[in-house]
Amino acid sequence: MTVRRRTTTARIELSSDRGVFMISVAAELADMHPQTLRMYEQRGLIEPKRSPKGTRLYSHADVERLRRIQQMTAELGLNLAGVEKVLELEQQLERTRRRVAALEHRREELEAEIVALEGRREEVRADIVRYEKAKGVELVRARDVKPFEIPVQRR
Repeated sequence: MTVRRRTTTARIELSSDRGVFMISVAAELADMHPQTLRMYEQRGLIEPKRSPKGTRLYSHADVERLRRIQQMTAELGLNLAGVEKVLELEQQLERTRRRVAALEHRREELEAEIVALEGRREEVRADIVRYEKAKGVELVRARDVKPFEIPVQRR
C-alpha cells in the first residue's frame, strides 16, 4: 500500500525592488560578467541592496535595469555616459509626470471650489435688493428689510 502525501507549495509575493539575487545570479540573469555589475555600481548606474553582512543583493527591478543598460549599449550604441544621461532624463521625466498629475488634481479641486463659490455668490446676489431711503439707495439683504418698508427692485 502506497501512502501519498499531499504537499502544498507556498507562494511568496516579492516586491520588484526587494534584493534577492546575489551578484553571480544577477549577472547570469542579465547576461553580464559580475565585474560589469560592480563597475555599473561604481558609476552609480545601479544601486543594489546590501545584506546585513554587506553582500550585494539585486532585485528584479535591478536585473531589468541591467538588461536595459545592456540594450542601450549593445543595440543603440550608447556609451555609459550616454546611458547615465538617458536614465537621468527618464527620472526627471517621471518626476515631472508626477508633478503634472498633482497639479491636474489640484486644478480639479479648485474648479470644484470655484463652482461652489459661484453658486454661493448667486444665492447671495438673489438675496440682495436695492433699498431706497431718504439719504439715497443702499444694497441690503432682503431679510434685513423691515416688513413695513417696501424695497424698490431695479435690474
